Amino acid sequence: MAQSPWHQSPAPPIPRVDAAMVQTRVDRVRKRSIKTTTKERLLRLALSMVDLTTLEGMDTPGKVEALCRKAMHPHPERPDFPHTAAVCVYPNLVPVARRTLGADSPVKIAAVATSFPSGQSPLPLKLDEVRRTVEMGADEIDMVIDRGAFLRGDYGAVYDEIAATKEACGPARLKVILETGELQTLENVARASRIGIDAGGDFIKTSTGKISPAATLPVTLVMLEAIRDHYLETGVQVGMKPAGGIRDAKLALHYLVLVAETLGSDWLDPHWFRFGASSLANDLIRQLLRREDGHYQSPRRISVD
Repeated sequence: MAQSPWHQSPAPPIPRVDAAMVQTRVDRVRKRSIKTTTKERLLRLALSMVDLTTLEGMDTPGKVEALCRKAMHPHPERPDFPHTAAVCVYPNLVPVARRTLGADSPVKIAAVATSFPSGQSPLPLKLDEVRRTVEMGADEIDMVIDRGAFLRGDYGAVYDEIAATKEACGPARLKVILETGELQTLENVARASRIGIDAGGDFIKTSTGKISPAATLPVTLVMLEAIRDHYLETGVQVGMKPAGGIRDAKLALHYLVLVAETLGSDWLDPHWFRFGASSLANDLIRQLLRREDGHYQSPRRISVD
């Protein structure tokens, strides 16, 4: 494997992250007023960007089948509502999702791999897991970086593992999970983002959802800026997925405004932006129905994930 600049000592410099400016921009986004007609369009768009996820030790085929049905029809009483972007499951349940969705489903099947969520396994085992998961029908692989290697400054090892995982993915798209809650500083988030992008990640993703804090607006802004810088340098788009802790529609719209202001409208598409937040789907549905009916629907009319 060819060496990258991340194998050099010192490592490539990254732009200084001004935490105060990051917070100022986030505070400004939170105060944005969205017009009524635009809000409905953005609520539908956000629903189409959700990766419905179940990553529990007690997951069953029945639960995954129900999740897939909800992904295709988030609210059966409203067939005009968009399907979600993907379902995300453990590798052994990928065949269940594929069988339920069918071969030509517009809903993608994502699977976590590389010893999710810790990443603490030998690389050959991780790569074998990735290859087998793609063979079973996964369209997307969500990998976790080796945070231990990153925090001790072994950026070359982190780069090599991502690059090897990307190769093992074959036709599947790769989402690189940084687990930002363990990276300690915004500068580390910026550096890990650039490594994930440079090594071939199709997406960079904040979190596994197993560590707190998970996704936050400041961390997402830093990652979006890394994507923007890469695009300005190369013309190559990379996707973004904040995951964990995004539960209500109001917050989701803040994320979409942040994306639009930082990257532009080309990223306002499920191919380039996702929410890793299953509970978000229900609040988006509730908000869409409220806009039409004038009141909130009973939670019993919306399926529980």
